[in-house]
Amino acid sequence: MALYNRSSILNSMIAGEPIIRARLVIRRLRNRLKDYGSERIVPFLIAIALGFSLQGCGLVFDAVELVQPLARDEISAICSRGQLRVGISVEPFRPFVFPAVYTDEGVRVTGLDVELIREVANALTTYCGGQKPVIPTLHLTRFRDLFIEMNEGHLDLFVSSIGGNVPGARPAGLWYSIPYFHNGGIGAMIQKPEVAEKVWAQFQKQAGNPDTLAAIQAGLSGLTVAAQRGRTSHLYAEANLKNTRLLICDSLPAAVETKDPHIDVILSKHSILQYVTKHVWPDWRLLMRNDGTPLILTQEHFSIVTGEEHRRLQWFLNNLLFRLEESGRLEQMRRRWLEEDYAPTRRAATEGLPFEVSKVPEHYDQGQCRLETGK
Repeated sequence: MALYNRSSILNSMIAGEPIIRARLVIRRLRNRLKDYGSERIVPFLIAIALGFSLQGCGLVFDAVELVQPLARDEISAICSRGQLRVGISVEPFRPFVFPAVYTDEGVRVTGLDVELIREVANALTTYCGGQKPVIPTLHLTRFRDLFIEMNEGHLDLFVSSIGGNVPGARPAGLWYSIPYFHNGGIGAMIQKPEVAEKVWAQFQKQAGNPDTLAAIQAGLSGLTVAAQRGRTSHLYAEANLKNTRLLICDSLPAAVETKDPHIDVILSKHSILQYVTKHVWPDWRLLMRNDGTPLILTQEHFSIVTGEEHRRLQWFLNNLLFRLEESGRLEQMRRRWLEEDYAPTRRAATEGLPFEVSKVPEHYDQGQCRLETGK
């Protein structure tokens, strides 16, 4: 059967299905064929035909799930390609991903997440037999596009200090690994001491019965609070800070550089704010508790993300992360990037991953801030 006829044949098979579902099936099939080779076209089409013929019996089958057992699994596809396609956030979140830098070897990116990506690629190289290395390639990905990129077969993983335990942060169709970074909850940074004093006053009223949410809600009431669009800080602010003026920003640098309106508080990952207030924006400081300990608004644990159908890859990732935690390797990586003094550019030159030059402008585009409407 000629390869160029497969689209029209499939369209005739799924005429009774919604157009969007039909197109998704075709796109998935094309990507599977690309990975697995034209010799598997006949089993693919037989499986799809069987799946749709059984719909009349009241059994609705997803064509891709029917096809998958006949084809190589996702790890075998990675081994065959010799390439691990990893999505990272468009915005670099230091120290997990630093802005791309030009080195003698070309454009490079480094950070804790990048080191973790190397660990995954090295483990896959061993799993694939070690005859040729599995090369990790980085792809800038907006989180809102992640489901489509995964399901259309453009990415194997997404690694960018993302957690799935905050309500609303886990889109359907995606799977989150066990955490590789714990205690990565939401924090706040400020410039004016009086903002901290307002929050501290609320904690003092609680007299030994601490309620962080109540103290934050009362302490930040009437202030202008900035959060990054679509990130967990945005979800937290929308759900819990009803009496603030909420500013939604495309990036953390956009929030820092916005002068009008004046921003009183910026919400983001505590570990990221801890790094940037020390190394990047010393005019800002972390909002702490009265006793000087870190103020975490809610807990968040960072995970590796992949497609919900990739069962073998999911077990591979969880087993690998468990082993890295058990051996102390993950703890070493966390200390290395969050506690040690180092020059990110030097690490990028010696251990960074290649980054496509054409993506650098997008990587550095910080965007702008706008007031949240309908809040």
